[in-house]
Amino acid sequence: MSYRIASKRIALLAAVAATTLAFATGPSIVTASAQMDKTVTVGGAPMYPSKNIVENAVNSKDHTTLVAAVKAAGLVETLSGPGPFTVFAPTNAAFAKLPAGTVETLVKPESKATLTKILTYHVVPGKMTAAALMKAVKDGEGTAKLKTASGDTLTVKQEGPGKLSITDAKGGKSMVTIADVLQSNGVIHVVDTVLMPG
Repeated sequence: MSYRIASKRIALLAAVAATTLAFATGPSIVTASAQMDKTVTVGGAPMYPSKNIVENAVNSKDHTTLVAAVKAAGLVETLSGPGPFTVFAPTNAAFAKLPAGTVETLVKPESKATLTKILTYHVVPGKMTAAALMKAVKDGEGTAKLKTASGDTLTVKQEGPGKLSITDAKGGKSMVTIADVLQSNGVIHVVDTVLMPG
């Protein structure tokens, strides 16, 4: 898949997905919370809590496609703003799961509205750490509904000790693989699948 072309065209928001802490088991959540003030490495690059989502994202080798997409959608300025934002950031591997040609089509100027809808579906206004998400799930008796910047809803569920899944409007499920990477304007949780709005 040649989404690398897209990533070259748009290298400024993969950080939306790039800034996060390892998140796999119960103790990980505690560890993530304890280390939120520290610099975390994502995609081979340090993610600094003092920098914003875009400033960090462009350095992650795992989020070049996301950065390209953010740039193509014209969301760089928005995601560089004060926020705060909670971003569920798909990796390059997550984008690679999409049908062949999907990314190339989405980054075309005529697809900007669709691309923007998909990307803003990964953004929730406010700052929700893993602990906050877990609490919302508990309070919701097993699931939590999150209203995204696109106006749609994501469903968060606990999948065993310390693991969170995000289900999109079409029933697709994505797992949080790295959580709680703090940014100056929010927090990023890396996910392994692209979420699709209804």
